[in-house]
Amino acid sequence: MKIFAETERLILREFLPSDVEGFFALDSDPEVHRYLGSTPIQNREQIVGAIEFIRQQYLDNGIGRWAIIDKNTNDFIGWAGLKLIRESTNKHINYYDLGYRLRREYWRQGIATEAAFASLDYAFDILHASEVYAMANCENTGSNKVLTRIGLTLIETFVLHETKCNWYKIDSATFESKRKDR
Repeated sequence: MKIFAETERLILREFLPSDVEGFFALDSDPEVHRYLGSTPIQNREQIVGAIEFIRQQYLDNGIGRWAIIDKNTNDFIGWAGLKLIRESTNKHINYYDLGYRLRREYWRQGIATEAAFASLDYAFDILHASEVYAMANCENTGSNKVLTRIGLTLIETFVLHETKCNWYKIDSATFESKRKDR
């Protein structure tokens, strides 16, 4: 099992086939999907496919989303991390996208912020990325706050799949200055 990052409370590691139950608890929750423009997962077979897809991204791109594990309880909290986006989104292609998704019982505990900072550390220190992008549904106040809290700058608003989204960016120099403020 590969661990990509650790924080005070979290282990960010590769997805494993054994993550099915925790991932299903996350993605079958309609409230988790409220701002995602999609419908919750209906069965565990879909989760098995999602884990296989993410694990293939590790092989194809050297990066993919990571499972977030609580260090104290070993619980699956959700996922975070980077994804190399190879298709065009908001007129961008071949860029690192920062994302996160947490089980509802872990919301409002600073976990998304903690995992996102660790993801950016990895992006700039290990991948030597020059910039990282992220997007959030305009109505998702919590996610938009996390992105600005960790130093991303709102660049513009655009429409994706009939949903109004905010488009964010951070470069390595901006992140270095933000890292000093942590």
